[in-house]
Amino acid sequence: MNIETYRGLCLSKSGVTEEFPFDADTLVFKVMGKIFSIAPLERIPSQVNLKCDPERAIELRETYDGIITPGYHMSKLHWNTLFLEQLPSKLISELVNHSYELVVSKLTKKQKAALKGMI
Repeated sequence: MNIETYRGLCLSKSGVTEEFPFDADTLVFKVMGKIFSIAPLERIPSQVNLKCDPERAIELRETYDGIITPGYHMSKLHWNTLFLEQLPSKLISELVNHSYELVVSKLTKKQKAALKGMI
């Protein structure tokens, strides 16, 4: 999957915005103001950071050794770095959904209600 396809996947989710809060080369995707994905655009090969359940993160790192790694410059417990071009699109889509849902599950009732209204 290339970064443009990845961007479209992230933006297809309800309540998602994209920003460059850190620098001009690091694209950040947020749901209701909370980060669920970070995409450093200048990295080659293309890679992204996604939030992940800690147990699942370990399992993914073992299964996809060297392709899914502990989150670069992130909490190694809760974030993974994925090398986009080396993973099946279906898995990437699943992991984007997982990251998005993890963040949504931590939103306040008010934020969840606002998000539901966007659908």
